[in-house]
Amino acid sequence: MTENNDPITLTVPVDVPMTLVVGEGDGVLRLIQDAFDARITVRGDRIVIEGDAVETQAITALFADLMKSAASGLVPDADHVARLIDLTRAADIAPTELRDDVLLSFRGRAIRPKTAGQKRYVDAIRNNTITFAMGPAGTGKTYLAMAMAIAALKDKRVNRIILTRPIVEAGENLGFLPGTLTEKVDPYIRPLYDALFDMCDAERAAKLLDDGTIEIAPLAFMRGRTLNDAFVILDEAQNTTPEQIKMFLTRLGFGSKMVITGDATQIDLPRGESGFARVRSILEGVDDIAFCDFGGKDVVRHSLVAKIVAAYEAADERRRTRSFETQES
Repeated sequence: MTENNDPITLTVPVDVPMTLVVGEGDGVLRLIQDAFDARITVRGDRIVIEGDAVETQAITALFADLMKSAASGLVPDADHVARLIDLTRAADIAPTELRDDVLLSFRGRAIRPKTAGQKRYVDAIRNNTITFAMGPAGTGKTYLAMAMAIAALKDKRVNRIILTRPIVEAGENLGFLPGTLTEKVDPYIRPLYDALFDMCDAERAAKLLDDGTIEIAPLAFMRGRTLNDAFVILDEAQNTTPEQIKMFLTRLGFGSKMVITGDATQIDLPRGESGFARVRSILEGVDDIAFCDFGGKDVVRHSLVAKIVAAYEAADERRRTRSFETQES
């Protein structure tokens, strides 16, 4: 521990249960103590923080956010606290920036970014015409883009939403599957429907789909079109060819935004190069185009998913190291 400063004392408001701030059995308190190099003492309704100024200020901000969350009835779990700790250590983003950044509200539930990476992502969408989101499953790439799209439609910043993804066959030819074209492609498009119905009333969503205000279609259907006044999301872009992703990007019309999401580690293309994997080397640095990278810390599903992602990232790094050493020898 570096040079100590005067202790900081926080008083928990009388209407806020202390267990919501420090956790059941002091579980939240222990997480914070393990994450920072400072001494934290709880006495009644007071929290005393002693240690280096930088550490104590970070912990003070963290507890202040927990108290505000607890006042609103939020019961913080370990994953939530871990994300707050990561945010506190990210000097450019404060926890309050996430809580105050409500993208959309549906049935009393607020949809907002939950990690520093997610906050940078939604800000990139706001500030750029084209945004690429690259990272593993569970990081909210498609879900947050959908929330931004529906909010833009509600605010009349766009006239329609277009959701698309490449149709990559897994051992079966679509032409030989039973049913209409819609029935054939529905299993591939279903994740987009799931996100839509999670943040929009089913009857309202059905009406928007019926009148074409929201269009969900295979990527091949984008060819030859110009997409004006639209919020366009290309999902699973790692399964596009270089020609397909170029075709898609050149559909951009006036008054539109595009968000392209994908995970370069889950390419299902039967042959050839992924257009998503190489697009950064071509377009990075072009004005009004942003690239956002997600990692294990941005996973907001079950905590085990983050551990799985981290394990695969470590394995990939070991493989790259061995490959480099082999080339050098």
